[in-house]
Order: sequence, then structure tokens, then C-alpha cells
Amino acid sequence: MSDLHPGLASLHLLVGDWRGTGRGEYPTIAPFDYREEVSFSNPPGKPFLAYRQMTWSAVDDRPLHVESGYLRPGERGSWEWVMAQPSGFVEIYAGHLTGRTLMLETTTLARTPTAKKVTHLRRVLTLGEADLVYEVEMEALDHPLQRHLTAQLQRVVKY
Repeated sequence: MSDLHPGLASLHLLVGDWRGTGRGEYPTIAPFDYREEVSFSNPPGKPFLAYRQMTWSAVDDRPLHVESGYLRPGERGSWEWVMAQPSGFVEIYAGHLTGRTLMLETTTLARTPTAKKVTHLRRVLTLGEADLVYEVEMEALDHPLQRHLTAQLQRVVKY
């Protein structure tokens, strides 16, 4: 943690590489299981964490999803997360860390003309010493905000 930017100290447990499994569901799709790899790293001297994520089908190992972005401190103890997805979305979140739980909600969603109509997202990450549990809730396609993804990841590398 000595090389971590001081503005990121409260998220020091998040820094590293994580692997695990998750489950997806939504009224418009069949439930599915997936494998996931996530990385949070701090470029030297920079006040943000770089984020990248990839998932694969737990059934046949085909790639399912990727996303990347930056998690950064906001004003008065808040956190901001800027994220892009190749499916045509850019998401901007704001939220707070309470204890070891980081809860963020979208403040802005931008999408390409061909992307699905997503209107709101909430991400909740709970940090342990060696595990990371998260939930993504989504409001989309005229369905109310509800659970879309849940996963439990284990730390494989700590920076």
C-alpha cells in the first residue's frame, strides 16, 4: 500500500486482481452462470484506479462481456466511476464507501444508437481481505431496477 496514491487509501483492499464466479438474470434473458476476472490497479502517482473486467460462460468458456474504466475520489468523501463497454454504453457513477461497502449509482448513461435501452444501474461492492462480492442492479427495457448480476471473487494478486 505504500505506493498507492494517498487519495485512494480507503480503497486499498480493492487494489489487485480478482477471479471468481457469478450469476446473471433479468426478465428478458435466461439465467446464466459465468467466470470472471477483474483488475484494479493504481498507475504510479495517479489519483485513480484503472479497472478492467472480463467474463466467460461457465458452460462453454465463450467470452461474454468486457468493460473498463476508472474509479476516482470525488468531493466530500464520495467516489466516481467512469466505465465504457463495447456494447455501446458509457456509464458514470457516483457513490460512497461505508465501512467496506462501496455503493454507486449511475448519474449519467450514454449509449450508441444500437445499444439496448438501459436507464439506471446500481453497483454494490463489498470488500474483504481476500474476497470481493458484488451486485449489479439494472433498470432497462421498461423493467424496474432489479438484480442483474451477482458474483463472488477471490484475490489472486495484491499490488
